[in-house]
Amino acid sequence: MSTLVFVHGWSVTDTSTYGDLPAALKQRAAQAGTALHIVDIRLSEYVTFDDAVTMDDIVRGFDHALRDLDLPDGRFDCVTHSTGGPVVMAWLRAQRLAPTTHATAKARHVVMLAPAHFGSALAKLGKGVLGRLKAWFNGIEPGQRILDWLELGSPESLSLNLDIVHGADLASQGTYLFNLIGDRPDRKLYDVINSYTGEDGSDGVVRLAAANLNATHLSLVQQASGPLLTASVTRAPRTAFRLLPGLAHSGDTQGIMAAKPPASITVETIMRCLAVDSSTAYAALCDAFATENAQRDASKVELEPAGIFPPRVHIHDPRTLLIVRLRDDRGEAPANAQFQLTAGPDASPDHLPPGFMIDRQANGRDPATWTLFLNHAILAGDAAVPDPRDTSKILRGAMQAHSPYGARVQPADVSGLVRHLAAATATNQDLLASLRPHETTVVDVTLSRRVAEGVFRMTDRLSPEDFHHAEPGADLP
Repeated sequence: MSTLVFVHGWSVTDTSTYGDLPAALKQRAAQAGTALHIVDIRLSEYVTFDDAVTMDDIVRGFDHALRDLDLPDGRFDCVTHSTGGPVVMAWLRAQRLAPTTHATAKARHVVMLAPAHFGSALAKLGKGVLGRLKAWFNGIEPGQRILDWLELGSPESLSLNLDIVHGADLASQGTYLFNLIGDRPDRKLYDVINSYTGEDGSDGVVRLAAANLNATHLSLVQQASGPLLTASVTRAPRTAFRLLPGLAHSGDTQGIMAAKPPASITVETIMRCLAVDSSTAYAALCDAFATENAQRDASKVELEPAGIFPPRVHIHDPRTLLIVRLRDDRGEAPANAQFQLTAGPDASPDHLPPGFMIDRQANGRDPATWTLFLNHAILAGDAAVPDPRDTSKILRGAMQAHSPYGARVQPADVSGLVRHLAAATATNQDLLASLRPHETTVVDVTLSRRVAEGVFRMTDRLSPEDFHHAEPGADLP
């Protein structure tokens, strides 16, 4: 038996956002028999549209609300949408870090629909003029602090997700995480003012890679003795991830949660998640989802109807998110430093394959953090893509990888009392191994901060001496 808690996303103001999905799941669970018996469904109502509200505030509210539930066995299941996913993940971390001050309730299945784990490219729009106008018309505030969290590369989202990457496997502790996301935008909801709403590689709001907790943390550290960046890699514990073909973030027809009626693939996939009762069953479902994702990727051509004109062709290549943070070994962000990807044996940015870069966005509060949206198929190489209307025709020819891929950093401050040296990965190292399809890689680049002896000197000359043009000496140890 189980209590099933639904948790909505950003800017929601009423519970109609859940549509008919709660009722459909309850009916489907009843049909499944005693193995899956939902005794109680609770719909969350939480505020994101107050500019003062933070993610921590919402987590505190969620924890308090859980204490009021009459949980038959002290456990509950959860279905979240969009920002609701990070809310529950943040609560799980808070519960682990401060168990004595948080509810003892045990989350068993956490099924996250279109979770914005690594944020959304649309958060910048929400914080802009259009977002403020929309909020004004609805009589609410845009929810500035939550939008700050949701902006790509935010310190808060990276802190939570890197904690997951370096943390324990929750499945071994009886908490099973599932990330499900539609594989394309709803073309009818496309906003001509903002192309992100129709971006391939997303569901119209969240990029597929940003919804996947199977992430990688790549640390590139410059050695004090020279320009080399040495790498260390950490992979997150394996988490169930499934692409749901044909579904989008929202909308009455294609929405992963709000479709009327709910899409059968959504209902059935959630039921498969709720049926998991052991680490072995969880691993088996992870394998099954990986197989189904591969089948989806093998049939990746979408033909969008265009009225009397030929259909628009979309090739749904797997994408990858690369979030780069640049600091030095004293925690400072080198001003105006350039981060570049390189390709080929000559480690040149000029040898990168055309079309590999889809988008680049700097974080508004941390300009030394960039999120790069990359076409993984172009980087890794891909077979020819046939036209599904006539397989004798080719939509795109075969592409060859331009390996090895590397990275280099060119600082602006290469001289003076405080400076940084250019740095690069080894020429025999290929970063492609750390960039996986439909996944996010967080790259922390740490440069060696060089401080010259001239920044502080002592003199035995007692007469006045001008040192406003101090000459740099040798580097301090």
